[in-house]
Amino acid sequence: MEAELKEIFLQNWNRYFPGAELPIGFYYSDTAEQKFMAKPPKGHRCIVGDLAKVRNGETLCFDVHTIGCGGGKRYLGFESKQAPNFEYFLSYGIPGKLEGERYKKSPELVKEHMKHQKASKAPGEYIIFKRWDHMEDGDNPLVVIFFATPDVLSGLFTLANFDEPQPNGVIAPFCAGCASIVDYPCKELESSDPRAVLGMFDVSARPCVPSTVLTLAVPWPKYVRMVYNMKESFLITKSWNKVRMRMKRDKGCS
Repeated sequence: MEAELKEIFLQNWNRYFPGAELPIGFYYSDTAEQKFMAKPPKGHRCIVGDLAKVRNGETLCFDVHTIGCGGGKRYLGFESKQAPNFEYFLSYGIPGKLEGERYKKSPELVKEHMKHQKASKAPGEYIIFKRWDHMEDGDNPLVVIFFATPDVLSGLFTLANFDEPQPNGVIAPFCAGCASIVDYPCKELESSDPRAVLGMFDVSARPCVPSTVLTLAVPWPKYVRMVYNMKESFLITKSWNKVRMRMKRDKGCS
């Protein structure tokens, strides 16, 4: 990653999104960053909850053994298998045996849905998450993830569509919270024109983020375009300035 791009983003982010939370990025590696290794889970642990530490500035490295959720292992690309009776788990369950989440109407519908959500294989044994200001020259993030409030999300959504001729520069697929920030945006990298992914609608993951926050996960090529488009986009207009001033007031920025 170029140091120039890092600084351009930070300068423009502070100018147009005053007080807003910095994004995080991730990349895969076959080498563990031992000093950043996450601790093995004691029971179930949502990867979205772990990322709260990254959002606060702590770099974390995960492998298949340090992710505390089967869904997290699958949607980060470390396992392809599904839990037994998953189609019942995601729908109405099995009386007396398995409580269902009721996210889909029937097991049959779950099976059809999963045909559209094929498992991906991680391109490395480890995945490293870093906040943007901690990225270094040798880091090559695949995706940049914003944890954003409505005003910030409004700006990012509009910026993601700024240079797009079609209306769907951002997609919002039904999926797990971790899938919306890793699996789907990584799949978008296979496209010549990758789309950003709006997410964190997963009811199970919602307790792991503030009530006012959703995510926008941006594949790297699109993110670079967004950064260089900032200074010629709506962000320099009076319309955005009204939103920007409200953000400053809300954050108590000087």
